[in-house]
Amino acid sequence: MRLMLAAALIALPALAYGAPPVNQPPILPGMVVIDEKDTIVEQPTPHGNIGMSTAYRISDKAPQRAMEFRKRILHKGSAIGIHPIEHDEVYYVVSGTGLVESDGVTKTLTTGMTAYLYEGAKVGIKQVGDEPLSLIVSYPLKERTK
Repeated sequence: MRLMLAAALIALPALAYGAPPVNQPPILPGMVVIDEKDTIVEQPTPHGNIGMSTAYRISDKAPQRAMEFRKRILHKGSAIGIHPIEHDEVYYVVSGTGLVESDGVTKTLTTGMTAYLYEGAKVGIKQVGDEPLSLIVSYPLKERTK
C-alpha cells in the first residue's frame, strides 16, 4: 500500500503539468526549457531560397506558444528574401554583418544591433562580409499553437 501511495505521489507532478511527448523538452510550471542543439536544421533560406542557412527552430519545441523565436545563421552570400510581414518582427544580430531592408530602405546591422520591423512592411536581410550572419528572429503568431 505504501509503495502504491509513493508511486502515485511521484506521478502527480507529471499529471499536473502533462508529461511531455517523446523527444520534447520537459514542461515545467510556466516554462519549457529548450537546448538549441536539439533544433538544428540545414536548409535553404526562407523567402526565395537565396543560399543556405543553419536554422535553429527553437520555438517549434514549445507547445502552446504565441510567438516564434528562432536563431538563423545565413551562410556567406545568403539572404532572407524580401517578403511582406503581417506582424511586427525583430532581427537581432548575434554576430556578423547584414544589410536589412524595409520598404526599400536599407541599413547595415552588425553584432549587437537590432532591426525592429513593422507590420505591413516588405522586409529582408542579407549576409555581407567575411563571416556568416547569425540572427535571432522573433515575431508573434496570429494564434496560439496547440
